[in-house]
Amino acid sequence: MPNLEGKIAVITGGNSGIGLATAKVFVKEGARVYITGRRQAELDAAVALLGPRVIPVQGDVSKPADLDRLYDQIRDEAGRVDVVFANAGSATLAPLGSLTDEDVDYQFDVNVKGVIWTVQKALPLMGPGASVILNASIVATKGWANWSVYSATKAAVRSFARTWSSDLKGRDIRVNAVSPGVILTPGHEKTGLPRAELEQFYTYAAGITPLSRVGNDDEVAKVVAFLASNDSSFMTGSEIFVDGGFAQI
Repeated sequence: MPNLEGKIAVITGGNSGIGLATAKVFVKEGARVYITGRRQAELDAAVALLGPRVIPVQGDVSKPADLDRLYDQIRDEAGRVDVVFANAGSATLAPLGSLTDEDVDYQFDVNVKGVIWTVQKALPLMGPGASVILNASIVATKGWANWSVYSATKAAVRSFARTWSSDLKGRDIRVNAVSPGVILTPGHEKTGLPRAELEQFYTYAAGITPLSRVGNDDEVAKVVAFLASNDSSFMTGSEIFVDGGFAQI
């Protein structure tokens, strides 16, 4: 039997990149998956690709009302949530000295507050054995120029995995984080880096990765699926780094 057979899963930002790849693996392993995203066209394309076990719910995790609408729908249709993958995120790259209120506020609204509300609002629907997986990043421990705000938001997400594990220890809900390295996803195209600089960044990242290449979204998705499965029932508060096919706890 597939590891996720019969589970009800939520993936924010499930319309592209790591979220879409994870939805694909979840469906293959038997889950019914609710995916969110801001762009309806991409959600529709995801459903066309993955089939009827994927339910699209348009929304923005930075807007609590959108998350309320998501969980109201799940309550009515499924009655519970077994897995939450808080994956949605946003990055705007800029050095100290040129940061704007708009960029700082939006990244914290999506990457920090969005994660908080995504998980907290799911809790009334989650029971013993449920799993929360947070998408952090290796940048939380790096000092790359121009990444200060995004890195700070991901450091917060790493902390949530540990502190929320303590908060929820009496409910038998495990909380873990994945911290991907540089993964080939459409999100990098939206950071504002010119194409030439983006290619240089990929080359640099490959050079510091054990397998001498950047990672693929499918590699991260398989790790998330393991954390969502009953096979990982002994784990909580852990962080798994995934970079170029190399995973380490």
